[in-house]
Amino acid sequence: MNDHKQKVLHRLKIAKGHLEKVISMVEEDEYCLNVIQQTQAVTSSLEKVSELILENHLKTCVRESMESGKNIDEKVKEVIEVFKRK
Repeated sequence: MNDHKQKVLHRLKIAKGHLEKVISMVEEDEYCLNVIQQTQAVTSSLEKVSELILENHLKTCVRESMESGKNIDEKVKEVIEVFKRK
């Protein structure tokens, strides 16, 4: 398994742990603000996953397009579209 994939999986497992904690907190009727704080941890973890994936995409797919001179506009458009959905 390559280093990038290991990093992404590690971050996803962190997010999964945070989400499992949120579920148990809701089931146990924990204090609302504590639940919100934990949901923010889930969001932060997932944002870090997205950052890792974007960085890898730019360093691989987009770089390859730029070096070959092919599909550059298409690759840039793909990245822009992802952020428009946000």
